[in-house]
Amino acid sequence: MSLFRDFICFIGIFTVGLSGLGNDNILSKSKINWPCERITDGNGFYWFAYYDKLQTDPTERYVLAMRVNFEGRPPTQDDIVDIGYIDLHDSCKFNKVGESRSWGWQQGCQLQFVPQTESTILWNDRQDGKFVTHIYDIKTKALRTIDRAVYAVSPDGKWAVSTDFRRLNDTRPGYGYAGIPDPNKDILAPSDSGIWKVDLSTGESKLIISIAQIAALPNKYDKYAMDGAKHWFNHLLISPDGSRVEFLHRWRYEDKEKNSQFKEVGGFGTRMMTSDPDGKNLRILDPFNYTSHFIWKGSYGILAWSRIPDKGYGFFLFEDAENGKIEQVGKGVMTNNGHNTYMPQSYDLVLNDTYPLGKERRQMLYIYNTKTGKQTLIAELFSPKEYKSSFRCDLHPRASAKGSYIFVDSTHEGLGRQIYMFKVPDIKTLY
Repeated sequence: MSLFRDFICFIGIFTVGLSGLGNDNILSKSKINWPCERITDGNGFYWFAYYDKLQTDPTERYVLAMRVNFEGRPPTQDDIVDIGYIDLHDSCKFNKVGESRSWGWQQGCQLQFVPQTESTILWNDRQDGKFVTHIYDIKTKALRTIDRAVYAVSPDGKWAVSTDFRRLNDTRPGYGYAGIPDPNKDILAPSDSGIWKVDLSTGESKLIISIAQIAALPNKYDKYAMDGAKHWFNHLLISPDGSRVEFLHRWRYEDKEKNSQFKEVGGFGTRMMTSDPDGKNLRILDPFNYTSHFIWKGSYGILAWSRIPDKGYGFFLFEDAENGKIEQVGKGVMTNNGHNTYMPQSYDLVLNDTYPLGKERRQMLYIYNTKTGKQTLIAELFSPKEYKSSFRCDLHPRASAKGSYIFVDSTHEGLGRQIYMFKVPDIKTLY
């Protein structure tokens, strides 16, 4: 198979049952500016899910993926997803290595390569009434399992952080896992649930931050001061130097009128916080209750979509320090919420996407240069109207280990979820 054919993203014409799609002209609904290749076979639905995980090995040969045989509904506790990798040196063959019973459309099962390893991957599963993590070497085929599902892995690959996927499934369906009910469902802010630090060698875990602890911190930007709200944690991410842990503290009221203050951001409040790896030295970086997607910029701080008083919505760089600076990034250019990361080559370059825009329902894929202000549009990919709500297919752009390729999950060809690879040109063209 020749990667990056002269004819971009060629496919055979067939449908997967999406109503009214019109496959004879669906390709005309997208605009693709960079060399692009679909690396999945269309015989099933493939995706990687979240954008802040390592999808490739250090050599950029192996590309992780999940595969299922259905779409159009939330997964149940009985639905199984195939876990595997695509070999770019072997006709993009999908090699199945395992399965998971703990997954969702948006974040999958936290499938990822373990940093500082050549061929070790991990993913979450459900076994014997528990959420667990499988750690597997795709070359030696060695497998071991630890008794806690993980969320984000440290840059040295030795430890991870986790949150309560039972509670997450109850409070934010589509992000947690079905199959095990939350024992604290009726407790607004439990003290025995929160964030755990997990030793990936021994499997030992320790609760470092409780939900009750964070819910007790005052919030002057909530009209009702979070009184009577139900709390949870989501979106954990460790800084590139391993010195700090980020997490989102979220809450929702039973009273819909109280939640209306957050109607533009999902109907729940959000504070972005950080701590040391042991849960100490807590900081509220974004206290304004609107934090969405984010990424660490080295150890300096976090670039996140939010709404800041007197500035409105946008991407802002929050310094991880007491009374840290807040600076807007991409003003007038990065004007839509998206899944932002930095390219491996430079912190000048922000890789980003958008949700479907306008009547054309195109998802923008681009790189923004924070140094020069240049925006490079990679593609505008059509998203069929059937993909919405918790079943939507976000692009979730991910750069490969060295930044040679960009991968996205997309439905723009009418084949359902598939994985696409874009070839990154000479980095100088992005300046």
